[in-house]
Amino acid sequence: MGWKIFFSFLFILIVIGLLGIYWFVPFREVEFQPRDVNTNFSISGGDNPEMQFYPNMRYPESMISYKIYNCPLKKKNDMEQAFYTLSNTTMLKFYPVNFNEEIAVTCESKERIEGGLFIAGEGGPTNITQTSLFNIITHGKILLIKESDCPRPNIAIHELLHALGFDHSDNPNNVLHNITNCDQTIGQDTINVIKKIYSTSSYSDLAIINASASIDGRYLNIEANLRNNGLARSSQSEMMIYADDNLAKNLTLDEMQFGYGLKITLKNIWVSNAKIQTVKIQINSHSEELNKENNQITLRIKD
Repeated sequence: MGWKIFFSFLFILIVIGLLGIYWFVPFREVEFQPRDVNTNFSISGGDNPEMQFYPNMRYPESMISYKIYNCPLKKKNDMEQAFYTLSNTTMLKFYPVNFNEEIAVTCESKERIEGGLFIAGEGGPTNITQTSLFNIITHGKILLIKESDCPRPNIAIHELLHALGFDHSDNPNNVLHNITNCDQTIGQDTINVIKKIYSTSSYSDLAIINASASIDGRYLNIEANLRNNGLARSSQSEMMIYADDNLAKNLTLDEMQFGYGLKITLKNIWVSNAKIQTVKIQINSHSEELNKENNQITLRIKD
C-alpha cells in the first residue's frame, strides 16, 4: 500500500515537472515586433476603395453648398466648425445657401439610444448618380443628434465625412470610428482619398459607348449610344457622320446632364458612293471635357 502511495506521488511530481517545462522552457524562439500606432483610416491603412460606401464617391465640384435647418446654437456652431475644419484640412470648400443645398443639416433635441449606445448622429449621401468614373453625390443629409463635448466637434466632423461618402473606420483613433472620443483625428489616408478624387476637374465627358452602321444601296443606317460620363452638364454640341472622308450627316445634340445617356438611330442617310469602306462618328464639343479621345469611333460597314 505504501509503495502505491509512493509511486502515485512520484507520478504527480513528474506530471507537474513536465508541465513546468512545457510552459517555461522555450522550444522555439518567437520574436515580437514593435507595433506602430496607426492614426489613419483603418488598422491596415492604405487608400483603398473600401474607405467609401462606393468607389470614387464625390460631389460634382470641390465647392459644396450646405444649409443648416433650425438647429440649436451649439449644434449649429459645431456643424459650422466641422465645415471649417474640413475646408482647412482638405481641398474642399463649403459655403452656405438659402435653397438647393447639396448638404442639408438638421438636428434633434432628444438623444437616441440603440443597443445600449447613444446615437450621436446620422449622415450620408441621399442621391447618387453613377458614371463610368465616379459615383457622384448630388445630395447628402446630416442629422446631428448629440452635441460634442470635445474641443473639436468630432461628432459633426464624423457625420460630415459620412455625407462625403466615407464609411466607418475600424481604427479607434480615427474620427470615423463608430464610437467617438475627443482624441480622435481625421486620418491622413482620408485626406489623401479626398485629394485624389477631387483632383479631377469638374468637366463633362461625352462618350460614344457603342455604335453600329450598315448600308443598303446608297442609304446608310446608323445606331449610336452616347453618355455623359463627366462631372458637369455638357454644353450643346454637334454629331458629325462621315462616309469615308465625306460628311454625310450632322445634327445638333442638346445639353446632357452627367450620368445621362442618349440613343440615336438614323436611317436612310443618302451617300454618293455605294461602296464606302468606313464610317466615322464624331462629337464636336465646344466646352472642356475630361477626355475627348472617346468622342469619335470609326466603323467598317457590314455587308
